[in-house]
Amino acid sequence: MFSSDPTRDDQAAPMTRRIFLAGGITAAASLAVLALRMNENSVQAGTAAVHGTPGQVTIINFSNDGKNLGPQTVAKIVKTDGEWLQQLGKNSFDIARQADTEMPYSGVTWNEHAAGIFRCICCETALFSSQTKFESGTGWPSFYAPIAKENIVEVTDNSLGMQRTEVKCARCEAHLGHVFNDGPEPTGLRYCMNSASMHFVKA
Repeated sequence: MFSSDPTRDDQAAPMTRRIFLAGGITAAASLAVLALRMNENSVQAGTAAVHGTPGQVTIINFSNDGKNLGPQTVAKIVKTDGEWLQQLGKNSFDIARQADTEMPYSGVTWNEHAAGIFRCICCETALFSSQTKFESGTGWPSFYAPIAKENIVEVTDNSLGMQRTEVKCARCEAHLGHVFNDGPEPTGLRYCMNSASMHFVKA
């Protein structure tokens, strides 16, 4: 059953090691390909996910100089994550569509002092006016009131082990930031927004 010839054992040992190593390399390569395919499928599935709730919503229209143009009932914006990513780029997609938060003092409008309005980066809905913007010292654009309550939605956010109030765009449900009760008069509120979720239009 077992050979007693030592020369045969010496010759067989290197061959066995080569077969073992080759088999290990093949297995590792197969696992890598499988992981890559799973990752590709995950990305494809993620980009196909629909973000938004179908329906209609009534918002208040504003000109770029802040003039109230009255209410308008519009269709809500519903797109796949892939479409949002293509439209927004990764940074604004992560923040506006995935509820991420930009680093303080990194946004393009936290220190914006010109007259104008802040519109949703996703759907152009008017969100905030420069007239209600104030310096909060936080490094994020801060406002004591939205330009119109109809244009935003406030929802409870229990992430990060605490309860906060998330602020979203009423038309496309983009994540804008959070609102806190430590703002200035006349509202006592601080709408702490992400620059990447909005773009500023000068009056």
